[in-house]
Amino acid sequence: MPLTDTRHPIPGTRSSDTRHSAPDTLAPPHAHSIIIGTAGHIDHGKSALVEALTGKDPDRLPEEKRRGITIDLGFADLALGDVRVGFVDVPGHERFVKNMLAGVHGIDAVALVIAADEGVMPQTREHFDICRLLGVQKGLVVITKTDLVEEDMLPLLRGEAEELVSGSFLEGAPVVPVSARRGQGLDELRMILRKIAAEVPARSADFVTRLPVDRAFTMKGFGAVVTGTLVSGEICEGAELELLPEGFRVRARGVQVHGASVRCAQPGQRTAVNLAGIDTSAIERGMVLAHVGRLVATQIIDVELGVLPGAPRAIRTRARVRVHLGSAEALARVRVLNSSNEIAPGDTGFAQLRLESPVVALHDERFIIRSYSPAQTIAGGRVLDPSATKHRGKELASTAERLRTLMNPHRPAKVAAFVQASGDSGLKLAQLASRTGWTTEVLSRVAREAQAEGSVLDVDGVFIARESLERLSRAALEEVRLHHMRQPLSRGFARETLRERHFAHAPAEVFRGVLAGLESEGVLIAEKDLVRAAEHSLDLSGADGKTSDRITGVYLNAGLETPSLEQVMERAGVAAAERAHGRKILQRLVDSGMLVRVQGETFIHLHALEQLKTLLSEYASMHEPERLIDVAAFKELACVSRKYAIPLLEYLDRERITRRAGDGRVILKF
Repeated sequence: MPLTDTRHPIPGTRSSDTRHSAPDTLAPPHAHSIIIGTAGHIDHGKSALVEALTGKDPDRLPEEKRRGITIDLGFADLALGDVRVGFVDVPGHERFVKNMLAGVHGIDAVALVIAADEGVMPQTREHFDICRLLGVQKGLVVITKTDLVEEDMLPLLRGEAEELVSGSFLEGAPVVPVSARRGQGLDELRMILRKIAAEVPARSADFVTRLPVDRAFTMKGFGAVVTGTLVSGEICEGAELELLPEGFRVRARGVQVHGASVRCAQPGQRTAVNLAGIDTSAIERGMVLAHVGRLVATQIIDVELGVLPGAPRAIRTRARVRVHLGSAEALARVRVLNSSNEIAPGDTGFAQLRLESPVVALHDERFIIRSYSPAQTIAGGRVLDPSATKHRGKELASTAERLRTLMNPHRPAKVAAFVQASGDSGLKLAQLASRTGWTTEVLSRVAREAQAEGSVLDVDGVFIARESLERLSRAALEEVRLHHMRQPLSRGFARETLRERHFAHAPAEVFRGVLAGLESEGVLIAEKDLVRAAEHSLDLSGADGKTSDRITGVYLNAGLETPSLEQVMERAGVAAAERAHGRKILQRLVDSGMLVRVQGETFIHLHALEQLKTLLSEYASMHEPERLIDVAAFKELACVSRKYAIPLLEYLDRERITRRAGDGRVILKF
C-alpha cells in the first residue's frame, strides 16, 4: 500500500483522497521527470494555481487551512503526456522564507507568480533573487488572479514583470496570465510547462546518490519516512544507506515516487523512502540520505560569494550569517579572502564559511546566505572546496589562485587543485569522491586524465601533487646523506626515524613510494629497518678496518662465553680515549649481522650462535617428541656456566627458538 494516509500525506506523492489515490503497483515509466518550484509573495495564488493544475491541494497542515497561507513546503504532481512535473509549492510569507529555501534547492525550473491585483512585491523580489543565486536556468512568469482586474491592466502588469526579470535567466521567458478560480489560461500554461519540461536537460549521471531531507514523519505500520527531491543518483528498495551528517546507517524498506511504489527512484523525482533502523525523532530537515561511505560532513568550506546589489551593507570578515545549503540551514562566520576583508553589494569574491554545525556540501553546489538579524537574503554563491582548512593571511594569494582553478570547468584541473591543497597528505579516491560527489567511474577517468597532464601522481592509491612528492624525495635523500656525514661508521639511517621526521603528515603509501622511487633511481638503498645512500660504503678501510677485524676476532675466539664490552676493547687494542669510536665500529658489526646482541652489552659472534642452534636441533631430534631441555642440560650442551646459560636461554626464548615449559624449555622447530 502507498506510504500515505489522511493524516500524513507524503510530500510529492498522491494524497489518500479517493479521487487521486494510487494503487499499490509500480508507477508507470515516464520519459522525463522535472521539478518546478513556485515563487512569489504571500497570497499571490501559488497554492491555488498548483491545485488548479493538478487537482491536489498542496497545503497539508491544519494551520495552513485555517490561515489560508502556505507555511511549510507543499507538493503535488502533474502528468503531461510523457512528462511528469512535480511541483514544490513554497511559502511566500517573509517569516517562512527559510522553509521556502528548504524546498527550492532541487528545482529544475521556476514559476514566478505575481498577483494581478498587487503586482511585484517584496517577497516576489526576494524569491526571484534566491532563484538567480541558486543558478536556476529555466522558468516562466505566471500572472495570477486576472479575474480581479480589468483586462487593460494586464499589459502594465506584463511590463512590470518583464522589467523585474530583465537581464536574468527569465528574460524573454513566457508570461502567462491565468485565473485559477475561473480556469482561464490553464490550458496555455500546461502547454508551456510541457515545452519547458522538454527543454530541461536530463540530470547528469555523473554524481552519486544524494537526497536532502525536507520532511520526516512516522507512518503507522511502516515506521520512519523521509521525503525530498532526489538530486542525483538513484535509491532502490533494500539499499543500505547513510543519513548524514550524523552517519546513521539505515535501509530503504520501500520507495515511492508520486504516490506509487517503485523499485528505484531516479534523479529529479520527488521521493519518499521508508527507512528501517532509525526512529523518526532522530531525523531532522537538512540531513542528507546517501549511499554508505560516499559523502562526509564538513564545517569549513571555501566558496565563491556574490553579494546582491540591493544588500544593505557589505559582507565583512567575522560577520555571522545564515547559510542555506540543500535543505539545511546553519549559522556561520564569514572569513573574506581578500585584503579588504569585505565584499561590497553587487560584487563577487572568495570567502570561507566556518559553520557552527556540520552539513553535507559538494563542490559546485549552490547556497544562499541570509543576514543573521533581521533575516533577509543578502548573498549566495557556490561551494568550491567543501573540505577546506583555515587560511592564514599570507596564504591569500595562493588560496585565491587555487579557488580560481576550482572554478575551471576542466575536471582534471579541479582534481589537481584538490590534490595540491592536500599537501603531503595526498588524497585517496574516496576523499576526492566526497569532495566532488562524482561516481567512481567518473572520478577514476578524471584522475587518469589529471595524471596524464603531469601534475598529479598516483602513489599506491594515494594521489599527490608531483611537486610535493619531489620535495619529500629530496628531503629524505638529504637527511640520509647528512646522517652519513655525521656518523660515517653508521650502517644507515633508521627507517622509522626518517618517516617520523619528514613524513609525519603523509600516509604510509607515500613514504613507501618515495623510498621505492629513490631506489629505482639508484640513489638510495632501503632495508628492513635502515635506509642508506647508494654511495655509502659498508666496507671499513685503514685503521677502522683493522680495529673491526680485531673486535670480530675477540668475539669469535670467545664463543658463547663472551667477555664484557670493556674487556673486548682491551683485547682488541682499542685505547681508552678511542673507546667511543670503537663502540661505533662494534655497532656497525651488529648492524651487519656479524655480531648478535644477547642482552644489554653482551654480544656473541654469529658463528657461535649458528653452532649453538645446530647443537639444539640435534639434541631435540634425540628427545622426540617432548624436545625438552633444562638449564643443567643446556649448560652441558653449550659448555657454559650458569652466568652465560640464563641470558642465552632468554635470548633463545625471545627469538622463538625455545619456549619456557615449567623449569625447562621446549626446543621449537626452526
